[in-house]
This record gives sequence, C-alpha cells and structure tokens, in this order.
Amino acid sequence: MNRISIVIPTLNEEKNIGAAIGEVKRVLRGYDYEIIVVDGHSRDSTVGIAKRAGARVIYDDYGKGSALIKGMHAARGGIIISMDADMSNKPEELKLLIAGIEAGYDVCVGSRFLVGGGSDDMPLVRKFGNKVFVMLVNLLYGSRYTDLCYGYRSFSRRAVRELRLREKGFGIETEMNILAQKKHMRILEVPSYEKRRANGEGKLQSLSDGWRILKTIVRNIS
Repeated sequence: MNRISIVIPTLNEEKNIGAAIGEVKRVLRGYDYEIIVVDGHSRDSTVGIAKRAGARVIYDDYGKGSALIKGMHAARGGIIISMDADMSNKPEELKLLIAGIEAGYDVCVGSRFLVGGGSDDMPLVRKFGNKVFVMLVNLLYGSRYTDLCYGYRSFSRRAVRELRLREKGFGIETEMNILAQKKHMRILEVPSYEKRRANGEGKLQSLSDGWRILKTIVRNIS
C-alpha cells in the first residue's frame, strides 16, 4: 500500500484544524499516512493544536501556493493529497482521491461541477468567475476540465516532482491544472462536494485573487 501524505495549509485556523485532522485520521484508519500542516505563522493556537493532533508542522512565509509546494515536497508518501483546513472538504472523499492515483492517474482533481459534486459555499460571482476561467483554460490548452479553482486533489509523487510549480498564491490550483495538461499527464476529475467552512472567514479575495488567476493562465501560454 502506498503511503498517503495529506498536506494542509493553515493560517489562523485554531477553530477548525483539530477537527479537520481528526476527520482525516478517522477516514484513513488502516492506511499508512502522514499529515503535514504548513502554517503561515498563525497568531492563534493553530500550530499547537495541529501538533497535539499528531500532524507534522512546517512553516511558510508567502501564501497558499507556496505553502502547498513546500508541503508537497516535504511529503514522504507515494500519494500526496492537498486539502483545506476549514472543514469544507468531505473527508470521505479522500478514498476516491487515493483510488484515482492507485488506478494509474498522475493527478486526480475534485470537481464541484460533475454529477455528484456541488458546493454550499460558492457565491454567484465566484461561480461565474470559475466558469469563465475553466472555459479559457480549456480553450487555450486543449483540456476538458469542469472545475479549476478547487484545492481538493491528489497527485502521484512523480507528478509533484515533474509539475515544477511556482505560484505562491491562490493561483496554485490553476497552475496545477495547466501544467498537468501541458505535460500530458494522466488527469482524472472526480465529483466532490464543498461544504461551508465550519468557523471563521475565508482568505480568498474574489477580485484580487481572480486577477492573479487570470495572470497565471496568461503567463503559462507558450
């Protein structure tokens, strides 16, 4: 059995991270796994709670993308999964993401727009923006994605090494999709249902991060 590495970026998530880790441990009982929390120097008790829950904690100075890249390269598993700390990802779907890589795919991407997927936390402006970005990426890169800006996904260890990601902010998922397509990796989308975050406010800023995503799409054209 492949070892599973769960990478969770955090910033001031003390009200969520303990429960999130507990749910991962419940679902992955019987698996060989590790949980890596990549913290952006939280000012609350996030780090202490994560450590007491059994996670390995490392630190990042920049943003979500930088944190994910650092955590994925620190991972020891053959299957690497990125997920959020806010309890918006359904832990039961971890097994689906694992199965995708075990079936031979390089990247397995959760999609809120496939049958069986959905979202309780996507305002109209974000839904419209995501649809536009999906259409643009598919047009420019010849892909067939149904979702683009969702962080619940899995990778083979080889894929992480070959993607050579560099996006430091919220454009990271877009960069993952584009580079996987450009490198002709085997990509599988699976349905995923996004819940509302359990506590606190999300870090995504629709306009500024939308602009960053657009720049990521354009920058990778070559």
